[in-house]
Amino acid sequence: MTPYFFGYGSLVNRNTHAYPDAHPAQLQGWRRKWVRTRLRDVVFLTVEPDPACAIDGLIAAVPDADWAALDLRETGYDRQHSDGAVTHPLPHAPQIAHYSVTPENRVDGGDHCILRSYLDVVVQGFLREFGDEGVQRFFDTTSGWDTPILDDRAAPIYPRHQTITNDETALVDLHLNRLSARLK
Repeated sequence: MTPYFFGYGSLVNRNTHAYPDAHPAQLQGWRRKWVRTRLRDVVFLTVEPDPACAIDGLIAAVPDADWAALDLRETGYDRQHSDGAVTHPLPHAPQIAHYSVTPENRVDGGDHCILRSYLDVVVQGFLREFGDEGVQRFFDTTSGWDTPILDDRAAPIYPRHQTITNDETALVDLHLNRLSARLK
């Protein structure tokens, strides 16, 4: 049986990958968090256990169980089984995995930042999959918004950046203002 991944950040944006058989889904018992790592000067979006939370995301098939390309894309993360914790529309119960940053790769402090070009890609994906309410849930089920945001929209650093519309830009800015996020 073909395995699936559960994406909760940029993998929600179908323009950033070509994985087939993608469906909106929800991961129970986890929440998103921005974390600093020793691997890069920008933060990673990860998930941590939280029994009171559920997060939206996207599942997609990993053809021939060939995880190599996805594992490479998700360098710095560990792949974990999430079977049974994912609610999805498939009529069968496939093996599903998600990625998270391991505690040994995390660091406290430093001047790491969130790339706005990355955040734009994530929000664009959530808007397309879950609408305005899904974008609201993304911001509300993610912690670490005290991390500064590097405004790299004019010269995007994120390698899978996408062009976003004026409405998408306004939506990102609305939520960042609501959360009193700091731009760098």
